[in-house]
Amino acid sequence: MGRRVSLEAPADLAAAPGYGARRLYQAYLAAWNRHVDSVLTGPQFAVLSAVRAYPGFDQTALAKAVALDTSTMADVCRRLENRGLIARGPAPHDARAKVLTLTEDGLAAFREVTRRTRKLDQALLAGCPEERRAEIAGMLNELGALWEAVAERPEI
Repeated sequence: MGRRVSLEAPADLAAAPGYGARRLYQAYLAAWNRHVDSVLTGPQFAVLSAVRAYPGFDQTALAKAVALDTSTMADVCRRLENRGLIARGPAPHDARAKVLTLTEDGLAAFREVTRRTRKLDQALLAGCPEERRAEIAGMLNELGALWEAVAERPEI
């Protein structure tokens, strides 16, 4: 028992899609922290990306665009605002709603992190045939949508 051995995951665990998803997520987080940014998180980058693509839209609409629940979105936006990367203001149609815009610092951060993210994307898919990379990314997004729908069901 004292010697170290390398064990494989049990077959039933390795066959479970959730196990594979967790491994992908853990590896992605580690790669993001090492190669992209150890302070700006993936969800924060997603929000910066959405704010850049949809300036002046409200926080709730942007949360849906990047698959974040509203409480997580509020926390992410507070952190980005505290860092001076976004500005929040009242929506013209509803003073309770918050519209988001990128600041100059936010745009600069977005551009730099985008450059590093693209390099990471290439590295993550480097072992896949180039002609299938877009298909693989699409399949991951489809799985995400399907699994989100399962999570919303009252029962399975």
